Amino acid sequence: MKVCVGLSGGVDSSVAALLLKRQGYDVFAMFMQNWHDADATLHGDCEWEEDRFVAEIVARKIGIPFYFVDLSKEYRQRVVDYMFNEYSSGRTPNPDILCNREIKFDAFYEAARKLGADMVATGHYCRRAPLLDSDGKQIVIDGQPQWRILEGTDPNKDQSYFLCQLTQEQLGKSLFPIGHLTKPEVRQIAHLADLPSADKKDSQGICFVGKVDLPTFLKQKLEPKEGDVVEVYDRFFQDNAQYAFVHDTLASLLATLGEPEMITAFSSEDSGGASFNNQRVEVTVPDQTAGTNVFDPVKLAELSDGDWMRLAEPIDYSGIKFETEVYRSGKKHVKKVRYKENPLGRIVGHHDGAQFFTIGQRKGLNIGGHQDSIFVIGTDIERNIIYVGEGHGHKGLSRCCVRIVPEDIHWIRRDLEMMDGEVRRYRVRIRYRQPLQDAWLVKRPVGMFILFDMPQRGLSSGQFAAWYSDEDEMLGSGVY
Repeated sequence: MKVCVGLSGGVDSSVAALLLKRQGYDVFAMFMQNWHDADATLHGDCEWEEDRFVAEIVARKIGIPFYFVDLSKEYRQRVVDYMFNEYSSGRTPNPDILCNREIKFDAFYEAARKLGADMVATGHYCRRAPLLDSDGKQIVIDGQPQWRILEGTDPNKDQSYFLCQLTQEQLGKSLFPIGHLTKPEVRQIAHLADLPSADKKDSQGICFVGKVDLPTFLKQKLEPKEGDVVEVYDRFFQDNAQYAFVHDTLASLLATLGEPEMITAFSSEDSGGASFNNQRVEVTVPDQTAGTNVFDPVKLAELSDGDWMRLAEPIDYSGIKFETEVYRSGKKHVKKVRYKENPLGRIVGHHDGAQFFTIGQRKGLNIGGHQDSIFVIGTDIERNIIYVGEGHGHKGLSRCCVRIVPEDIHWIRRDLEMMDGEVRRYRVRIRYRQPLQDAWLVKRPVGMFILFDMPQRGLSSGQFAAWYSDEDEMLGSGVY
C-alpha cells in the first residue's frame, strides 16, 4: 500500500514517516505550502522555507521520495476567507479544525492521490480503530467501512479535537502512526534515528500561517474602527430578565431542590494558555472541589424547545445606555460634557474594532484601575462595542448551555446519531487541551443543546464542541 505522509519538518510527522517505512509501507513524503504572506507573522520571515528544508533532509535520511505542493489558493479560499467572514460577523472560528477538514484530509489527499497514494498519514496524536460488530467484523454503512477516532495515548498531547469534523470517508483514507506514543517517546525515536527534527520545537499559532498577532492579521481585510469598551457591573444582572430566566430554568432542571451553579470556579491560572490558536483566551484550571449541577434527565426531556432556545442564548448587554450632561469646570466655569453615572456600567476605554476581540479574552484591552483582571464578556459588532467584566467570577463570563443548529451537527459515529427528543450523557470538549467536561446532550428539531454540569467560561460563538464516550472515543461535533 502506498502512503503519503504530510511531512511538515516537525518531529511528529518525521517519526510518523519513519514508523510507516519500518512497517513496510511504500512511503513518500509531501510538504505543503499553504501561506505566502510573511508580513502577517510575528517574525516577519518565511518560516516555511526552513521547515521545507528540514523536511527534505528528514525524507532523505529516512530514504523516501520527497515532493512539494502549493495549496495556498485552496487554503486562502477554504480557511482564511472563512476566518475573516466569521470574525467580521462577531464569531470566533477555529482555523485548525477547518484546515484539517478542508486541506490536510481533502485538498492534500487529492494532491497525494495524483501521485499514486492510497492513503495519507499525519503526525497527529490520536488513534484510529475499525468499528466492529459482535462477531469482530468491521461495520459497513452505505458501502463505507466505519472507523472510530480515539484520543491519543499521551493526555498532554491528544489532538483528536482538531479532527472532530472528519468524515468516515476521510478516516478510511487516513493513518495516525504516532497516536499510541507519548511525546517523549516520539522524540526518543527521532534521536535514535538521528533525525534532524528530533529537537525541533512544536509549531504554534494559526495552522500553516505561524505565530501571528491576530488583530494585525485580521486588519489585512477587516477595517479598524474605534468604539467604546463598557464595563458591566454586577448590578446589571440583578434586574436582567435573561439572567433570571437562566437561573430559574436551571433550578427547575436540578434533580433535587437547590440553587444552581452559574459561575465557573477556578483555583489557579495556567500561564501557558491555550485556545483555538494559542493566543486569544486565557486558560484557567477548574477548581475540582467546586460543586456541579446535577440535572434530572426526565426534566431535560420535558423542557420545551422554546425554553431550550432561550436557555442557550447569551446575555444581551445592549440595554446599557449612557446619557450625557453638561457641567461647569474650573475657575472660569467652562462648560463641558460628560456621561451621567449609570448603576449598570460605565465606559472604561476604547478599542479599534469589536471584531478583533473574543469572549474570555484578557490581553490587549489596556484597561487599568482594577484590582482583578478584566475579561471580555460580550461584543456588539453592529454598534462596535466591547463589554467587559472584572474578575474570574464575573457573572457574564460563564454559561451552562449552548446550541448547535441542525445543519452544523456532525456525527463521526453515524450509527449513534441522536433522534429528536433523545437525551444522552457525554463528555464534551470546547477547546484544545481542555479537560473533558460532563454534559447532557439534548436533540430537538431546532438543534442540539449541550448542557454542562459545570458552567463553562469564555464560550464564544463560532467555536467547535466535540463529544466523547466514556471509552475515549470522539463521536461527533458541531459549531455552537
